[in-house]
Amino acid sequence: MKVSVKNMVCNRCIAAVEAIFDELKIGTTQVALGEVETRDDISKTNLEALGSRLKSAGFEILEDASKKQIEKIKTLLIQKISEEDLGEDFILSEFLSSELHKDYSSVSKLFSQNENLTLEQYFILQKIEKVKELLLYKEFNLTEISQKLGYKSVQHLSSQFRKITGSSPTQFLNSKDKKRIALDKV
Repeated sequence: MKVSVKNMVCNRCIAAVEAIFDELKIGTTQVALGEVETRDDISKTNLEALGSRLKSAGFEILEDASKKQIEKIKTLLIQKISEEDLGEDFILSEFLSSELHKDYSSVSKLFSQNENLTLEQYFILQKIEKVKELLLYKEFNLTEISQKLGYKSVQHLSSQFRKITGSSPTQFLNSKDKKRIALDKV
């Protein structure tokens, strides 16, 4: 049985969800971002207990097909950005179409109708949060960050960063309040 789980955005999330399944003694064959495959079907009682336990840890079981699709889109984009290997030739529409095996316009329309922002806006917000993270780690300079995240130039990254956050990357680093948004809250 496959269980779609909302808000699984990192390896710690996978570990947390896996621990919940273990705690409830629900055998799994695979736990991945956004999805858990169980050995056997889950009884209604266990499914309710699982839903409650997941919710208390910040996760949620997805039953609606469109919500599952949207969560899959978010998971794919978060994974892609976390790889830090977008390159200038990355094309969002081609990536999602090939990963989901669906026409991009239908995927984009579904996302926009349910999330109140476009896929492109969501992708940009995710990239900006990744820029903040990389800036705070101080492992890479802006040029390297812009290359890793597929910006054509540092100016493009800085312009988009300022548009979203209201400050430049340098101002962000020098500010006392370096606010970041959790990826599952974007």
